[in-house]
Amino acid sequence: MPIQFKPVLKSEPGIFGGGNKKYYASIVYDKPFTMDQMVKEIEKFSSLSEPDIRGVLIALENVIQDKLCDGRIIRFDRLGNFYPSIHSNGVATEEEVGATIIKKITIGYRPGDRLKASLKTAKFTKMSSATPNAPITPEPEPKPEPEP
Repeated sequence: MPIQFKPVLKSEPGIFGGGNKKYYASIVYDKPFTMDQMVKEIEKFSSLSEPDIRGVLIALENVIQDKLCDGRIIRFDRLGNFYPSIHSNGVATEEEVGATIIKKITIGYRPGDRLKASLKTAKFTKMSSATPNAPITPEPEPKPEPEP
């Protein structure tokens, strides 16, 4: 299924009154892909039962949580890497650096090469802005440039 997008009018950031407004392509997200749906899809490609798959995914979630809280990078080869990241206030001296200056901790993600490559083959369908979720005639495929 192609990735659906729609035109969205946006203002120039930092310009009083919005400056020159331009249209940009913005993804129209479908319903989220849930854990139940994921389990059913995985079940098609494996000999594991639905409870076994669900158990593995829940265990995976628990291990990821534990290792992120230990400050570890989780490498999933082709899927990518998850890692903890902290944001802190700046202080004048090295001695002042401590846990009290940490404002928040977040989870970073870097996709793996195979996952990034899969998006290069994605197809797109423009949605009508007049009728939500109504596709417009698909845009023609770009023609490859002739080689010299």
